[in-house]
Amino acid sequence: MSITQFKDTLNTHLPDSAPVAVPLGEPVAVASTLSVERNDGVETGIWECTPGRWRRQIKSQEFCHFIQGRCTFTPDNGETLHIQAGDALMLPANSTGIWDIQETVRKTYVLIL
Repeated sequence: MSITQFKDTLNTHLPDSAPVAVPLGEPVAVASTLSVERNDGVETGIWECTPGRWRRQIKSQEFCHFIQGRCTFTPDNGETLHIQAGDALMLPANSTGIWDIQETVRKTYVLIL
């Protein structure tokens, strides 16, 4: 197994950009990702998203550390979490809900598939 290192995560260029899969109104958020999927069921990377509201569709367990921006996540049948740069989050598998990005966010993440 090789070591994955991301240097200067705040300034790293993220090559892949696309509108979020399930936007909820305007503006439509655009997400960018630089990721590495390993053969052991783990994906890791840097992710950035512009302002907008959208529905989280990821079924995997996720740990993420926010390094820029401000947003909220409201899990289905749960209370709204207010998130800003410096915060970390552990989302259990099948955590669905609504992301509301107020200020472009950037995070590092690990998905456990």
